Amino acid sequence: MSVLDPAFKHNYYLFRRKVFKLFGGAFHVYDDQKNLLFYSKQKAFKLKEDFRIYADEAQTRELLNIKTPQILDIGATYYVKDSTSGEEVGALRRKGLKSIIKDEWIFLSKDGKETGKLTEKSWLVAILSRIINFIPQTYLITSADGRLIVEIKQHFNPFILKYSMFLKEPEPSIDRRLLISAGILLAGIEGRQQ
Repeated sequence: MSVLDPAFKHNYYLFRRKVFKLFGGAFHVYDDQKNLLFYSKQKAFKLKEDFRIYADEAQTRELLNIKTPQILDIGATYYVKDSTSGEEVGALRRKGLKSIIKDEWIFLSKDGKETGKLTEKSWLVAILSRIINFIPQTYLITSADGRLIVEIKQHFNPFILKYSMFLKEPEPSIDRRLLISAGILLAGIEGRQQ
């Protein structure tokens, strides 16, 4: 595994979807001191999802890219690649039909082994949030053996989509680059359902 950029070594992240972006998506990720750690851009007008994660808003250094080979598939697999080393990091697979009622994603290692799962915490809140857009959601990321690794809480704000990510383990069993990718995918894909 390549040496991780220091931006991946925090235990708290705030994901924010940029307001009033006409085409594609733009996302900012901050630490607990409100320092920008990542800027992500989702390419517009593509049938296959394509997210790029940069170290800064000027997009001078690409850290990760997230792509899917599927075209507009609710159960797509999103492959994450480290742009600095060229290393395949792993993937996230959206559980398509299950995610209609309650969001669920599976984390896969680079060799395709299941390493964890991201789910909405509450069935009731999941269903209500699909009816009433202003109900904030909580997501849990658990390891393959069921340990809680991350909690993601959506902030109540009808105009700006924000998620706080809290890492519960100092050395999570899921690659930190996949955890950041999960936050970007939540803001980019699940955020469109709002």
